[in-house]
Amino acid sequence: MSFPHGGARTYYAQSILTASPGQLVLMLYDGALRFLGQAQAAFASDEASPRRIEHINTSILRAQNILIELQSNLDHQAGGQYAADLARLYDYYLRRLLEANLQKRPEPVHEVERLLRQLRDGWAEMLRKDEANPNSGARGVA
Repeated sequence: MSFPHGGARTYYAQSILTASPGQLVLMLYDGALRFLGQAQAAFASDEASPRRIEHINTSILRAQNILIELQSNLDHQAGGQYAADLARLYDYYLRRLLEANLQKRPEPVHEVERLLRQLRDGWAEMLRKDEANPNSGARGVA
């Protein structure tokens, strides 16, 4: 993951330190989507080189690492069935990305990106509603 330099790096670090747990999940979704986009761009590249394959591999692995982080931090006690459903979704995404990486096929990356974007957008909407009504929401699910 490349980090911003100078003042931007300080701002980025501060935004992580001051983010709510829900906002951190959203940031993780955004990071995974960014890496999936990088993998898709590498797949679309006309360049036929080991560097292209390395870029695909690295981008997919970074997205997988974020998904593993999200999955490992699910609160099954507080989240109940929602947490269990998310765990299964993350497991599916991880398997599809493994398939994409091993077979160097872009289709699973496109599928996971589309599904993860829907999940991310739903999470962002839940956060907006939760901020409007602090007594509601799904705190502790992810």
